[in-house]
Amino acid sequence: MPSSADHFYVDPAFQPLVREIGLDAEAVFSDPRIKPWRVLSDRQNCTLDETLHDGSTIRLHIKRYPRPEPAATEVAGYRLLAENNIPAASIVAHGRLADGRSFVILPDLTDYTPGDVLVEDQGVPFETLLIATADLAAQLHNANLHHRDLYLCHFMVKIEPATLDVRLIDTARVARLTNPLMRKRWIVKDLAQFWYSTMKLPATDEQRERWLARYAQRRGIEAKTLRSAIDHKVAAIGRHDLRLTRREPRRNISIPR
Repeated sequence: MPSSADHFYVDPAFQPLVREIGLDAEAVFSDPRIKPWRVLSDRQNCTLDETLHDGSTIRLHIKRYPRPEPAATEVAGYRLLAENNIPAASIVAHGRLADGRSFVILPDLTDYTPGDVLVEDQGVPFETLLIATADLAAQLHNANLHHRDLYLCHFMVKIEPATLDVRLIDTARVARLTNPLMRKRWIVKDLAQFWYSTMKLPATDEQRERWLARYAQRRGIEAKTLRSAIDHKVAAIGRHDLRLTRREPRRNISIPR
């Protein structure tokens, strides 16, 4: 039975910010400051840019859903990553309205850039990201989790003098690998999604092979046991991506910077 009341949970660390901005559950769907940049049948992706009392500016990312389940699954996915010490974007707030619409509010990862943008638009060599992204993928699977949307664009990267800080985003499909019979299939899907997402970038097959070898080393497995399955899945992803793009051309547009 649907709830008769709105629900709005704010992480304690972000409560002063949310109070200053003046958001509640209803405002997430009605505040004119919130600007949708992608509108699909199953969700809206929005940004909220605001100048605070101290003169600083902030950006929040808001996902609005017509049903309650998607927001709940995104929050659950984030919690799974946090429980396993896997770096991810935190959640500012989440909730739902009495009519069943739901939402998740995320902070802007200032100084972080999607991995594909770094390589394609900013000239950062894929080589720079190779080890850190392979290690994070291995950490995810070693924790008995899978992402189900493990494209390079969902690795947010901050380049520091001596290292890279990499975090996963888009946690709506993160789940436990509970079925032993499906375990390899789901892992291959994650790896193939990453592989596919690098194919239109200035990255070589040799680099992708070394990425997989690094991943396999961190998992204590042989890369060759996965290679043919990844190739098969990459081809299937390509066909699915083409159909999806034809049906919803705005699905793969990039967030405004």
